[in-house]
Amino acid sequence: MGCSGRQPPRTAVLDPKMGETERVFVGTFQHTIDDKGRLTLPAKWRDELESGIVITRGLDDCLFVFPESKFKAMAEKVVAQGFENQNARDWERFILGNAETDEIDKQGRISISQKLRSVLGLNGEVVVVGLYDRIEVWDPKKHQAMTERVTAEPSAIAERMRDLMRGAK
Repeated sequence: MGCSGRQPPRTAVLDPKMGETERVFVGTFQHTIDDKGRLTLPAKWRDELESGIVITRGLDDCLFVFPESKFKAMAEKVVAQGFENQNARDWERFILGNAETDEIDKQGRISISQKLRSVLGLNGEVVVVGLYDRIEVWDPKKHQAMTERVTAEPSAIAERMRDLMRGAK
């Protein structure tokens, strides 16, 4: 369930390369990581994750969960920068070096390692956020702090994003 108590509509986009519809991740949900490190994901996202996932340390002190195909595409771009590039090496170490592959089980759960849970303080209640091509998993207090920061001045963020958004046309 989203924050409003209603389920957001299923969202799909047409992949221009494949001509196929793929699901995207949207919405914010409250979930629980159990004692074995398992997290049940929203049912509407599970089809997109059937072919495998990659879980890694994310930015802003949260966890990133990618469909394996999206993670692979991102990783290939980073690796293509060459190991001679210090920024590429650092990014590889942070994102790729902390990555773990997994599969969603029949109950719609993924397993998050003790290592990643410890580093990010993820135990018990968590906030799961769909951000189009990835999922973020947050400690509720950290998510609240981030939300307060972002919603304090959304027009200022929009202004900073204006040029980027205009370039995306």
